[in-house]
Amino acid sequence: MATQGARIVADILRQHAGRLIWLFVGLLLPLWGFVELADEVHEQEAFFYDELLLLRAHTSATPGLDQWFIGVSAAGYRYGVIPIDILLVLALLWARRWREASFAAASFVGSALLNLATKQFFRRDRPTLWESLAPEATFSFPSGHAMGSMTLAMTAILLSWHTRWRWPVLVVALAFVLQVGASRIYLGVHYPSDILGGWFAGMAWVVGVYFVMFRWGARPWKRSGIADNAV
Repeated sequence: MATQGARIVADILRQHAGRLIWLFVGLLLPLWGFVELADEVHEQEAFFYDELLLLRAHTSATPGLDQWFIGVSAAGYRYGVIPIDILLVLALLWARRWREASFAAASFVGSALLNLATKQFFRRDRPTLWESLAPEATFSFPSGHAMGSMTLAMTAILLSWHTRWRWPVLVVALAFVLQVGASRIYLGVHYPSDILGGWFAGMAWVVGVYFVMFRWGARPWKRSGIADNAV
């Protein structure tokens, strides 16, 4: 009996190994990381690496890097991420992929609302170590650019994971996320801990939405009848 039970448990774990890994790496770990950061920000504790990394980034400033990171920063939210979010949802709706469109829309809208709410809750002031080339007036934690770019990246990765495009999408998406985060530090408008908080929150939110939208063995692009394509 014990052997049979162990075999059943092993079969269940084998069948759901991928989802369990996503749950741990994509949801639980980033959620834990965000909670740790948020607790320190709420207590107004200083992170030893924040000013150090900001000042190091500033010492590497050049006119060429200034222009590059201003462009990357612009693409990281208003002029890149948001238009792509809208186009992706519209494309999925046009393709009549209702579940995928709902997943993307919930990820993007929920992430934006969550970012606005958390900024108002923590009300962390932005760095003032030097006069930024692209100043911001809103609160700092968590970074909206970091969270928005990570939300888009994770949505694209999860939508493409069961296709032949997953590795190109993974590489491009992560490179974009890293560049956007670096741009906000280089421009001096976010602490590195703001960037980490945005990444953690964006990843946890998207993976959480994915598990709600694609539960019970469903996955993007899978067609197994009307029920599987229903929202």
